[in-house]
Amino acid sequence: MALIVSLPIGTPPQTQQMVLDTGSQLSWIQCKKKVKPPTTSSFDPSLSSSFSVLPCNHPICKPRVPDFTLPTSCDQNRLCHYSYFYADGTLAEGNLIREKFTFSSTQSTPPLILGCARDSSDAEGILGMNNGRLSFASQAKISKFSYCTPLRQNRKIIPPTGGFYLGQNPTAHTFQYVNLLTFLETQRMPNFDPLAFTLPMVGLRLETRKLNVSASVFRPNAGGAGQTIIDSGSEFTYLVDEAYARVRSEIVKLVGPKLKKGYVYEGVLDMCFDGDAIEIGRSIGELVFEFDKGVEIVIEKERVLADVGGGVHCIGIGRSDSLGIASNIIGNVHQQNYWVEYDLANRRVGFGKADCSRSAL
Repeated sequence: MALIVSLPIGTPPQTQQMVLDTGSQLSWIQCKKKVKPPTTSSFDPSLSSSFSVLPCNHPICKPRVPDFTLPTSCDQNRLCHYSYFYADGTLAEGNLIREKFTFSSTQSTPPLILGCARDSSDAEGILGMNNGRLSFASQAKISKFSYCTPLRQNRKIIPPTGGFYLGQNPTAHTFQYVNLLTFLETQRMPNFDPLAFTLPMVGLRLETRKLNVSASVFRPNAGGAGQTIIDSGSEFTYLVDEAYARVRSEIVKLVGPKLKKGYVYEGVLDMCFDGDAIEIGRSIGELVFEFDKGVEIVIEKERVLADVGGGVHCIGIGRSDSLGIASNIIGNVHQQNYWVEYDLANRRVGFGKADCSRSAL
């Protein structure tokens, strides 16, 4: 499940579908010359008067200090080529360009640096929203944004709709906020993502049982391992071994005989079940992510299992190891029916319970 927003890009605007990703920096779109009749929703640069390419001698392409978060090089046309690897191993590559987002006749951004992918297999582009200087939020000087992830409707044909705000959310007065953890630029740690949104997570509960996991497991250690990231671009949640083992042993204790033996969904989820998901969920109880200041994300027992198709339901938590990372990631499966606000100006994240299917009305 991806959170897809439709944004108007270029002059005149062409609507582009982009995956909202608070875990990555570079925004990019699919660039292809339109054919008649148009077969894709890709962006045709030749139809936009505000489109320009980034030349090789641009400082972003030839930084004085190598920028490892965005590898760039010169291609044979003397254009700036980028290649961007995501945590799940997928690659996005193309040329860096400048283009504006036009929201209305009076509201548009200046030309922003984006990627223009010509041969990506993905149908949508990416709206990169992390703390990097090239993210959409940074370049467009957005002080806050929020989204509301709707419940997935048992993988029905018509995808559910949620909500997305750039700027002030009218229901923000109901949100509970936690301050983001910040680290010095000089603290270069091998397992640490300095551009991610790092939450002050302190523990996990299943119903009233607080799991015996030290709060330090959710904080970065000297090497950066243990960072807890909130990521709209990750479908599932991932926990480092110590936390994952505690969750799994508790699940085995509660519903062990009902576990689907030897089954792993997409190589990452191994706490899966056949049978009545509601009944199994009631046996497990609600799942609670605990943060500083008593702020919580509560997953009700009826929703503790995610429908992965074929009558199989899984707890949407995998081992970080399966992605080859040493961080905890809170994915969008555990952000459903919450407004999540990223208040960039005040370095905090807010949570507000909501019926997200109504948030778009």
